[in-house]
Amino acid sequence: MGDSTDSAKLPAPARFWTVAEANRRLDGLRELLPRVRAWAVRLRAIAEERERLAAFWGNELRATDHPDRGLVERLDQEATTLNGQLEHEVEGLQAEGIEVKDLDSGLIDFYAVLDKEVVFLCWRRGEPDVGYFHRLDGGFRTRRPIVPSAGDAVAGRRSHS
Repeated sequence: MGDSTDSAKLPAPARFWTVAEANRRLDGLRELLPRVRAWAVRLRAIAEERERLAAFWGNELRATDHPDRGLVERLDQEATTLNGQLEHEVEGLQAEGIEVKDLDSGLIDFYAVLDKEVVFLCWRRGEPDVGYFHRLDGGFRTRRPIVPSAGDAVAGRRSHS
């Protein structure tokens, strides 16, 4: 019965990536990630500003005649817009079989198969290419280099006769 529980926990990504495919996708990610990270940074700044205003004004802040009400409404609208953009991009990546693990460090995982096991190909901003993998239940600290023989297996290449 352990097998059915284990298989029930397996994700169903839209696709599995080869190392070569993941490496080709990096150019687009290098362009996208700074923009998405900027949205996340701005969202944190908005949250801090809203907290500062709420701490200072308390419940008065939502009064219709409050002098900072317009500011709060603009911050709320900006946060809603940025959240929508952020969710759209992250969901788009997830639909491709790509997981955003950490926007600040630019940590990205691609679903792949290595030795008949679903794993993550792991890349972090600043690295020249996808050179590591780790188990799904592992993480950045457990990642290991992709060695040529493992790279071929991770790539999941099929011979086309």
